[in-house]
Amino acid sequence: MLSVSFDDIPVSAWTEAGPILAEHGVKATYYVAGGLSGRRNLGLPQFTTEHLQALCAAGHEVGCHTFEHVSTLALSPTDLRASLERNAAWIADRLDGYRMQTFAYPYGDCALAAKKVIDASFTCARGTLDGVNAGRSDRLNLRAIGLESRRLPSYDLEALLAQTRARRGWLIAYGHDVGDRPTPYGCRPLDLNRLITLAKAIDLDILPVAAAWQRMVARDQF
Repeated sequence: MLSVSFDDIPVSAWTEAGPILAEHGVKATYYVAGGLSGRRNLGLPQFTTEHLQALCAAGHEVGCHTFEHVSTLALSPTDLRASLERNAAWIADRLDGYRMQTFAYPYGDCALAAKKVIDASFTCARGTLDGVNAGRSDRLNLRAIGLESRRLPSYDLEALLAQTRARRGWLIAYGHDVGDRPTPYGCRPLDLNRLITLAKAIDLDILPVAAAWQRMVARDQF
């Protein structure tokens, strides 16, 4: 399986990526930090409530990214729990009671003490360690690849996807902005299109993170 995800949600992650996902009939996971809404991050405008409601209505998964977009290394378990609760309330208020099922660590920072807190609130969590999830994997720090201009040149996507298929594994890709001139943390539209096209060519199922996790559990692979 392949899951496509976007962190923070710069506006272009919806306005540019959304049509590509729709063209392919693919649903993604958008990891939201409510405190970023309507602001700028890394020089880019971030999503608004209207963007969030539109992507949710289109069937994409909404996941948690803390409220303030802060590293779990900088938070005590109590402070992390409070941030998650703020984000849950913020999302539920705007998405008619929506409950987030999965989490992504801001900056990929997975503090050991944070894992117990995350485990109590989410079915699984994604980090930024490279690789395919297959065999024994940590459901509270799932591996992923960066759909980012700074990382993409170092990947052999065809080999990664083939490995995913051969091992009956799960490849998660994460990105941020999408545009012809992306930041180091974003990708071009053709990069997103290429990943999805390659995955489809070898018959990988493309599912949001929560749905993919449920399928892995049903296979008893974790």
